[in-house]
Amino acid sequence: MRIRMVAVPLIGTVEEVMVDCPTGSSWTVRVEPFALAETVVTRGLWDDVHGVAGDPEMSNFPKTDLSWRDAIRFCNALSEREGLEPVYQISQRDVPQPAPTRWRPHSEPELDDWIVAWDHGADGYRLPTDAEWQVACRAGTSGARYGRLDDIAWYVENSGGTVHPVRSKEPNAWGLFDLLGGVWEWCWDLYDPESYGSYRIIRGGGWSDPQWSCRSGVRRKTNPTASFDDLGFRVAQGAVSAPAVRPG
Repeated sequence: MRIRMVAVPLIGTVEEVMVDCPTGSSWTVRVEPFALAETVVTRGLWDDVHGVAGDPEMSNFPKTDLSWRDAIRFCNALSEREGLEPVYQISQRDVPQPAPTRWRPHSEPELDDWIVAWDHGADGYRLPTDAEWQVACRAGTSGARYGRLDDIAWYVENSGGTVHPVRSKEPNAWGLFDLLGGVWEWCWDLYDPESYGSYRIIRGGGWSDPQWSCRSGVRRKTNPTASFDDLGFRVAQGAVSAPAVRPG
């Protein structure tokens, strides 16, 4: 099973305005031409890359219950399978372990023992940046969504309380499916390292979310080791000059 990549039709570099609603801050990120997968990674593709036999009736469903770390490792595995240079170099470090009984608020994130370096010269697969995801989702539009929500997304009002196969709703103008609703999608970026440590950004909303969450500008965060039944990812390709990060 091969993955279908869509060339995001940017003419040169795009200046994308990013907004963090909780704080009201905004900033601009330069987004260069890149390619993005037509859909999130499916169970079929995941099983194929890992050499396991899955349920063929579920092959077109999103692969969920995956952490950010799982997504990073998959990007490298898919690159190696296709003879491409892996983008990510992964190493680990020793960090102090908190007391198992101590509750830790979000304002005191635990230290991450993973170090992931992005080789911007590699031609393999990677996660999209926060700004890349937003540009791809909007597909040239400027509103909260690229179409009528019931036509483009599975969310709490129409999902029946379960995940659905990819490509079962209308794509955006650039031929990308399910960027809103369906499952949340991991992005490369840290959310706010000073306040939330290693927490990474997720985008798009999921099948159990209200319409408010399924908007192109909604940015959420979660622990890179967390996994949920409404969280997956899609891969990107094409080197960029520098990762898009929220300014300090």
